[in-house]
Amino acid sequence: MLLSVIAGATDTICFLGLNGLFTAHITGNVVVLAANLVTGKPAVASYLLSVPVFMFVLYMTRMLAIRFERIGLPPLRPLLFIQLLFLVACLEISVFDGSRLHPQSVAMLLAGMSAVCAMAVQNALAQIAFKKVPSTAVMTTNVTHFVLDLTELVHARDYAAARDRALRTLPVIAGFVLGCALGAIYQAAAGLWSLSLPTSLALVALLIAEM
Repeated sequence: MLLSVIAGATDTICFLGLNGLFTAHITGNVVVLAANLVTGKPAVASYLLSVPVFMFVLYMTRMLAIRFERIGLPPLRPLLFIQLLFLVACLEISVFDGSRLHPQSVAMLLAGMSAVCAMAVQNALAQIAFKKVPSTAVMTTNVTHFVLDLTELVHARDYAAARDRALRTLPVIAGFVLGCALGAIYQAAAGLWSLSLPTSLALVALLIAEM
């Protein structure tokens, strides 16, 4: 649930503060880019780069996880630490280097790609380190599974399995919605300083993993 709050907050804050960039819902950038091209609006560099950057970081995260596993180190904590570093970079660039720059500036592009990298690491670690846990950043699939499981419960088909799946999925959906709400409120009040919210929560997630 905590990771879902982080994803929801990061996605919302970056969408509002970094020129409409989606960081967790990465395919949204493809939709916006296509719409801009069709309507004659200029292509935004961050939309163009987000998908290949996301894919590359997914690949590198998996490679790192394999290395960690080979030396007997569980990958969760180091991957959470890497995610935290990317979020810290995004916050630092946005607030201290890019807060007064144009949305199309290099600083804003680097800030956006740092957030994309953080969400790529989170998407990967959720699949690598957790078993039978829904995605913490892609809610369309989670909502689909949740509604289908509710249907199973209503019609009393495979009740126990459907109940267990629904109970795993609901906190993830709720966490993402909460993160979106908190991110929007904080961004409206504090601008890009609001990136301190998902960054702080990522630190909390790392500390919990250390316990």
